[in-house]
Amino acid sequence: MLLEVSDLNVFYGAIHALQGISFKVEKGEIVTLIGANGAGKSTTLNTISGLVRARGGNIKFKGEEITKVPAHDIVTMGVVQVPEGRKIFAPLTVAENLDMGAYTRGDAKGIKKSRERVYQSFPRLQERLNQYGGTLSGGEQQMLAMGRALMSEPDLLLLDEPSMGLAPFLVDEIFSIIEELNSQGTTILLVEQNAQMALSIADRAYVLETGRFVLEGPAKEVAANPEVKEAYLGA
Repeated sequence: MLLEVSDLNVFYGAIHALQGISFKVEKGEIVTLIGANGAGKSTTLNTISGLVRARGGNIKFKGEEITKVPAHDIVTMGVVQVPEGRKIFAPLTVAENLDMGAYTRGDAKGIKKSRERVYQSFPRLQERLNQYGGTLSGGEQQMLAMGRALMSEPDLLLLDEPSMGLAPFLVDEIFSIIEELNSQGTTILLVEQNAQMALSIADRAYVLETGRFVLEGPAKEVAANPEVKEAYLGA
């Protein structure tokens, strides 16, 4: 099992944001978490990546406990997050942003290979290497954020709302790239407001409501659930 989350509890002050959630991600899967704003989706990713501390429960990655491991060490272990809102380095060029993604690595040949892989997945980035990140379009910034994450060669990629604020045609492009990355061997845990798109590419899905899972299963079965259709798919 690549990732195993057990009885995870997270608080923001007196607010019980995650209430004993448990789930697993197997190597090679795309697993998606769907739910309304404030359900706890981003908190789940931030806790896995070490940006938020759990008050109870545990997180195991490749069988190793990472619940209290610092965020920068979790990156070196192979868990990398693409945050909501992209959060690229606006004053840096595309090339410099990508280099920042490899800051934990010292293998020049491996870094070069990763950079070539990023160019293959995101040819638009290669065309804009000397352009400042802040001058890119929203879609290009999302590609840059994902490319930067891939520079660390993650075993598990955490994607937080990759389609947020993008035009529909760009949403399709981003999701095609996510599927391509997965087919190349990257395991993905996806948080996404666009439930229809997320469920269309995921292997398994979990529905989160106010800090608890209310439904889980194969993505196709979750997508066919009448309550999910009504609440998240506009049916």
